[in-house]
Amino acid sequence: MPAHLFIEIDGKRYLWRDILELRRSQIKAHAAVRQPVLFQLRQDCRPAATRTAAGRYFEPTLFDAPSPQHPPPVALPRLS
Repeated sequence: MPAHLFIEIDGKRYLWRDILELRRSQIKAHAAVRQPVLFQLRQDCRPAATRTAAGRYFEPTLFDAPSPQHPPPVALPRLS
């Protein structure tokens, strides 16, 4: 089957080669676009255990006062 030279869009004939060239220019323009950052990233200098809520819960620091709603975790006795 021979390659088509023209394509018909909305009743108009376009050269297939021109359509491909337009698409290549669109791809190049899209690759050149840079999206600005929403906010600057900052380095988290806290110890590894305090970077997450779970880490702060399981390894409280000296100055963390336990709240009445969330008492510190208690080790359960072993049943053996």
